Amino acid sequence: MFESVGMETTASNIAEFLLQIKAVKLQPDNPFTWASGWKSPIYCDNRITLSHPRIRTYIRQELVKIIDDSFGPPDVIAGVATGAIAHGVLVAEAMGLPFVYVRSSAKDHGRQNLIEGEVKETQSCVVIEDLISTGKSSLAAVKALRDKGLIVKGMVSIFNYGFDEALDNFRHANCPLYSLSNYDILIQEAIKQGYIRKDDEESLIEWRSNPSVWRQK
Repeated sequence: MFESVGMETTASNIAEFLLQIKAVKLQPDNPFTWASGWKSPIYCDNRITLSHPRIRTYIRQELVKIIDDSFGPPDVIAGVATGAIAHGVLVAEAMGLPFVYVRSSAKDHGRQNLIEGEVKETQSCVVIEDLISTGKSSLAAVKALRDKGLIVKGMVSIFNYGFDEALDNFRHANCPLYSLSNYDILIQEAIKQGYIRKDDEESLIEWRSNPSVWRQK
């Protein structure tokens, strides 16, 4: 699979939780500017979930469930630095598995590690990510693990914007991707819960279809 999956109830619950604790903010009338320079009506910071034990536990349970159902237990759990390290540790602890994490770039001193923790060739691995946008940085972590000889079964994320570019990138990398929730479900939940107006929906959908050129009218 190369798309967000899972029971609709889980996806809706995750979306509602992210909105409730303001881990996701929707501002179609006052867009954010991402580091890439994109103007965006949405900003997502899943680190905030770590401060809410009930939500943090629910996310961990659902990540474990997807891994068990879709991949079976791997030899090791890997997190993508920095946003997925804590969630990856929680998953590894729950499954009784070793944990490692992958840096965005190798350290420039000491052992110059790109992967922190002990890994061995031919170990199977599932990668935990907090957020999927284009997927490039996430797949760089997958490549780093494969370069060390690990067998990456796939990746599981908390949230996925659902960009076509990301789906293509994961498909080309032959890396199955599963996500607990996604942008489409989030918009539905935001309208239902009154976080945004129904007439904001068109602008939000337009942004996702072409985020690099989207501008608020």
